[in-house]
Amino acid sequence: MGLVAWLKSQVLCHLLFGYVFLASGLLVNLLQLCTLPVWWLNKRWARIINCRLGYCVSSQSVALLDWWSGTECTLYTDPKMCPLYGKENGIVVLNHNFEIDFLCGWSFCERFGVLGSSKVLVKKELAYVPVIGWMWYFLEIVFCKRKWEEDRITMAQSLQKLHDYPENFWFLLFCEGTRFTAQKHRVSMEVAEKKGLPMLKHHLLPRTKGFWVTVQNLRGSVAALYNTMLSFRNNETPTLLGVLSGKKRIPLESIPEGEAECAAWLHKLFQERYIQTGRYPGPTLSMPRRPWPLVNWLCWSALVLYPLGLLLLSVLSSGSALKILVSVAFCTAASLLFRWMIGQTEISRSSGYGKNS
Repeated sequence: MGLVAWLKSQVLCHLLFGYVFLASGLLVNLLQLCTLPVWWLNKRWARIINCRLGYCVSSQSVALLDWWSGTECTLYTDPKMCPLYGKENGIVVLNHNFEIDFLCGWSFCERFGVLGSSKVLVKKELAYVPVIGWMWYFLEIVFCKRKWEEDRITMAQSLQKLHDYPENFWFLLFCEGTRFTAQKHRVSMEVAEKKGLPMLKHHLLPRTKGFWVTVQNLRGSVAALYNTMLSFRNNETPTLLGVLSGKKRIPLESIPEGEAECAAWLHKLFQERYIQTGRYPGPTLSMPRRPWPLVNWLCWSALVLYPLGLLLLSVLSSGSALKILVSVAFCTAASLLFRWMIGQTEISRSSGYGKNS
């Protein structure tokens, strides 16, 4: 085992990553709170500032994926469409198969310069998660309670506010609503058979109502929908090693406006999707990692690790058993909090769809 591989396996390194993320994230949350007066004076500048602050947090996760794990990323797409990526607002429809699919989505956003302004539709419970959830609140992320009568109103209101957003953004949308498992797929296909809908091999039935509300309320501000498929080499279980992705640009005006027609269009889109082993058809685009997530992480590490080092030296040199015990308890609590936050992305924590069949 080489030195780098050995370091990657050490719990201490994981704790340092967790500490830097939590400490810097909480500082960013505090700075975001301080932008509230700016909202009253100039909403445009408040949004721009929060985009930059949000990037400080989300790019740390991208740095972990791109630089620490050494992920290789390949995009299969129409080369003629590439100049538009990141230069226009878009709805990115992703498959929801993996525990790190949101992180891979962030990685693509970063490569095209829209990570800080990226949006997503997530469950309301995540708004209360420190760092990420609080950051999302200031970035005007759309939260839903999974109660349609309430969500259709709050979604429309939140999406309408994005029409005057000062930065280009991608709205990441997981139309299946929950992560793919064999049990959920079986129940989903039973529903599809009863309703006479297309049978899908690699997907759950998409949630058409939320998709329709999103498209209708972003018309005029979003130029296109990006039909994006995320998969791993040889259909491996996702680790942070080597990811392949396919993307297709669809002009938003080609999507029907009526709810029933839009639902049928989405079902057809999912029916025509595919996952292949090895590669997608069509030309490939190399996606080199940008240095800014790494630079951002190094700067925050220097800022928050230096005082921590001084504190630990002070505690150890004091010889006080109480201080040492308190320090150990604090580190343990921080580690548990970080692991709890990671646990919110696990497939076992996804919705109970299909469990009561």
